[in-house]
Amino acid sequence: MLPEFVPTPFTDFSKSENRQEMIAALDKVQKQLGITIPLVIGGKEIVTDDKIVSLNCSKYDEVVANCSKGSKEQAEKAIATADETFKLWSRVAPDDRARYLIKAAAIMKRRRRELAAWMIYEVGKNWLEADADVAEAIDFLEFYGREMMRYGQPQPVIPYPGEENELYYIPLGVGAVIPPWNFPLAILCGMTSAAIVAGNTVILKPASTAPAIGYQFYLIMKEAGLPDGVLNFLPGPGSKIGDTIVDHPRTRFIAFTGSMEVGLRIHERAAKKSEGQIWIKRTVLEMGGKDFIAVDESADLDAAAQGIVAAAFGFQGQKCSACSRAIVHESVYDEVVAKVVEKAKPITIGEVKDQDNFMGGVVDEAAYNKILEYIEIGKKEGELVLGGGKGPDGGYFIQPTIIKDVDEEARIAQEEIFGPVLAFIKAKDFEHIIAIANGTEFGLTGALYSGNRGNLEVGRRELHAGNLYLNRKCTGALVGVQPFGGFNMSGTDSKAGGRDYLALFTQGKAVCEQF
Repeated sequence: MLPEFVPTPFTDFSKSENRQEMIAALDKVQKQLGITIPLVIGGKEIVTDDKIVSLNCSKYDEVVANCSKGSKEQAEKAIATADETFKLWSRVAPDDRARYLIKAAAIMKRRRRELAAWMIYEVGKNWLEADADVAEAIDFLEFYGREMMRYGQPQPVIPYPGEENELYYIPLGVGAVIPPWNFPLAILCGMTSAAIVAGNTVILKPASTAPAIGYQFYLIMKEAGLPDGVLNFLPGPGSKIGDTIVDHPRTRFIAFTGSMEVGLRIHERAAKKSEGQIWIKRTVLEMGGKDFIAVDESADLDAAAQGIVAAAFGFQGQKCSACSRAIVHESVYDEVVAKVVEKAKPITIGEVKDQDNFMGGVVDEAAYNKILEYIEIGKKEGELVLGGGKGPDGGYFIQPTIIKDVDEEARIAQEEIFGPVLAFIKAKDFEHIIAIANGTEFGLTGALYSGNRGNLEVGRRELHAGNLYLNRKCTGALVGVQPFGGFNMSGTDSKAGGRDYLALFTQGKAVCEQF
């Protein structure tokens, strides 16, 4: 019998032994940089001439990996392979499937520092952020494994005289998993492992800016003994690989995490019936956010300022849950702005291989240019009080940027920037705080700092976010503790890491026998 699920503790890098392990892992991974990554279809590795070149965003003259790029034909082959494998994998007992995840979690624990090192190099996470990403991936494996054991048990139905009635969950079929680059292990692992443990087969298309980390996950599942063809690794451009997989009549579901624009496009394409298709395709979509931290006049202002800085600038603001709007009551507005600026000033920027650097580069040149353009827009929409420009040379570094006196309808208050840019918005009263917070097309995360019990209760009911935090920052959801997913244009509120999540990758079948 497995012990109860408990979230994986984060690493304390103030301890010398942990620091030395991390330094050793960084050295080990650095010797592997520049590796060639294959496609893997049905267990067979395929190296293509056409490559995706993954760069270290904090040192962009350093190549992390040269990843084979799949074609439309290879996508079709992967679907056919997954479809054939599904006939066997779907019949494996739920408990047996769950043990593959538990084994993979054990491997991941042993390789924890090394996996964090890959993220430090490939996507610019600092030590703490990279370690937390690995911890979350471990938690997804541990949690979903146990959940499948629960789902695999007889489900409760009302007894009826003269009949035996059963309800059980069966797999869907072949699925496309399209994860983001910003949680390149945790979210990739969570979506993929949930689909697999539920009895489905998967074509995994990792983000083109983080293929090396995705490949490490594939290798872990292979080491755990997962049968060939259950997980097929297929990097490549979305316009070719992604569309082919989404549109194919044998694709049963698509799990996607990324931007609103791409998510809506996938949803639209999946809704169209292809020739030979016999089901309505299911989409599991986790999209963008324009998240807030609200502060009323009764709040602990120091705690609020600390939470705002951590949520706005952790991992360069490249989280769908990041705080991009600080909404503050007018009576404490100036004081909170001053405190946040003061706490953000010491933030260090540079290669995050160095533990002393808090912020690395943003993920690539396209993101770098987009964020700098938004900063110029923001300078016209409010008053720049911190940052506002490029960071050091050699990486895609951007200064932590704070712009105050922003109108609630301004572009930087409404559009997802996905970078270290924070807009301060002044509220007249608590009712106005609620209106501003709810005044975007998104509804992912939010936080309210208040010492007023009445305001906390109103906020609990009225603030429209899938993940709402009271008197703490709006980032850092834990698997099993705060199931994650948002409202409105933030997605289908899938609640990753929750007890309902595996239902998205299964279908219920009721069987009745009359005696």
